[in-house]
Amino acid sequence: MKRKSVSINLEGEQMARNIAMLVQRASKYESSIYIQSGDKRVNAKSIMGMMTLGMDLSEDLEISAEGADEETALEGITGFLTGEE
Repeated sequence: MKRKSVSINLEGEQMARNIAMLVQRASKYESSIYIQSGDKRVNAKSIMGMMTLGMDLSEDLEISAEGADEETALEGITGFLTGEE
C-alpha cells in the first residue's frame, strides 16, 4: 500500500464537478484508492462517498492506493488534486 498527503489545488468553485472528475479518474485504475480527510475515509471510486467527504479547495488530504497499479494510481490522483495534471 502506498500513501501520500496532498493539499488540494483545484480551479474553480464547482467542487461537485471536480469530485465527479476525480471519481472518473480513480475508476480507471485497478487499485483500491481511498481518500481521507480528518477521521473520515472514503472510496475514491464512489461518487456518493466522495460527496460526503465535503472536500474544500484548501484542504489537506491523505491518499492511499493498494493494488497492481498503486504507484501509478497514487501519482494520477495526486496530480489531479494538486492541479499538476
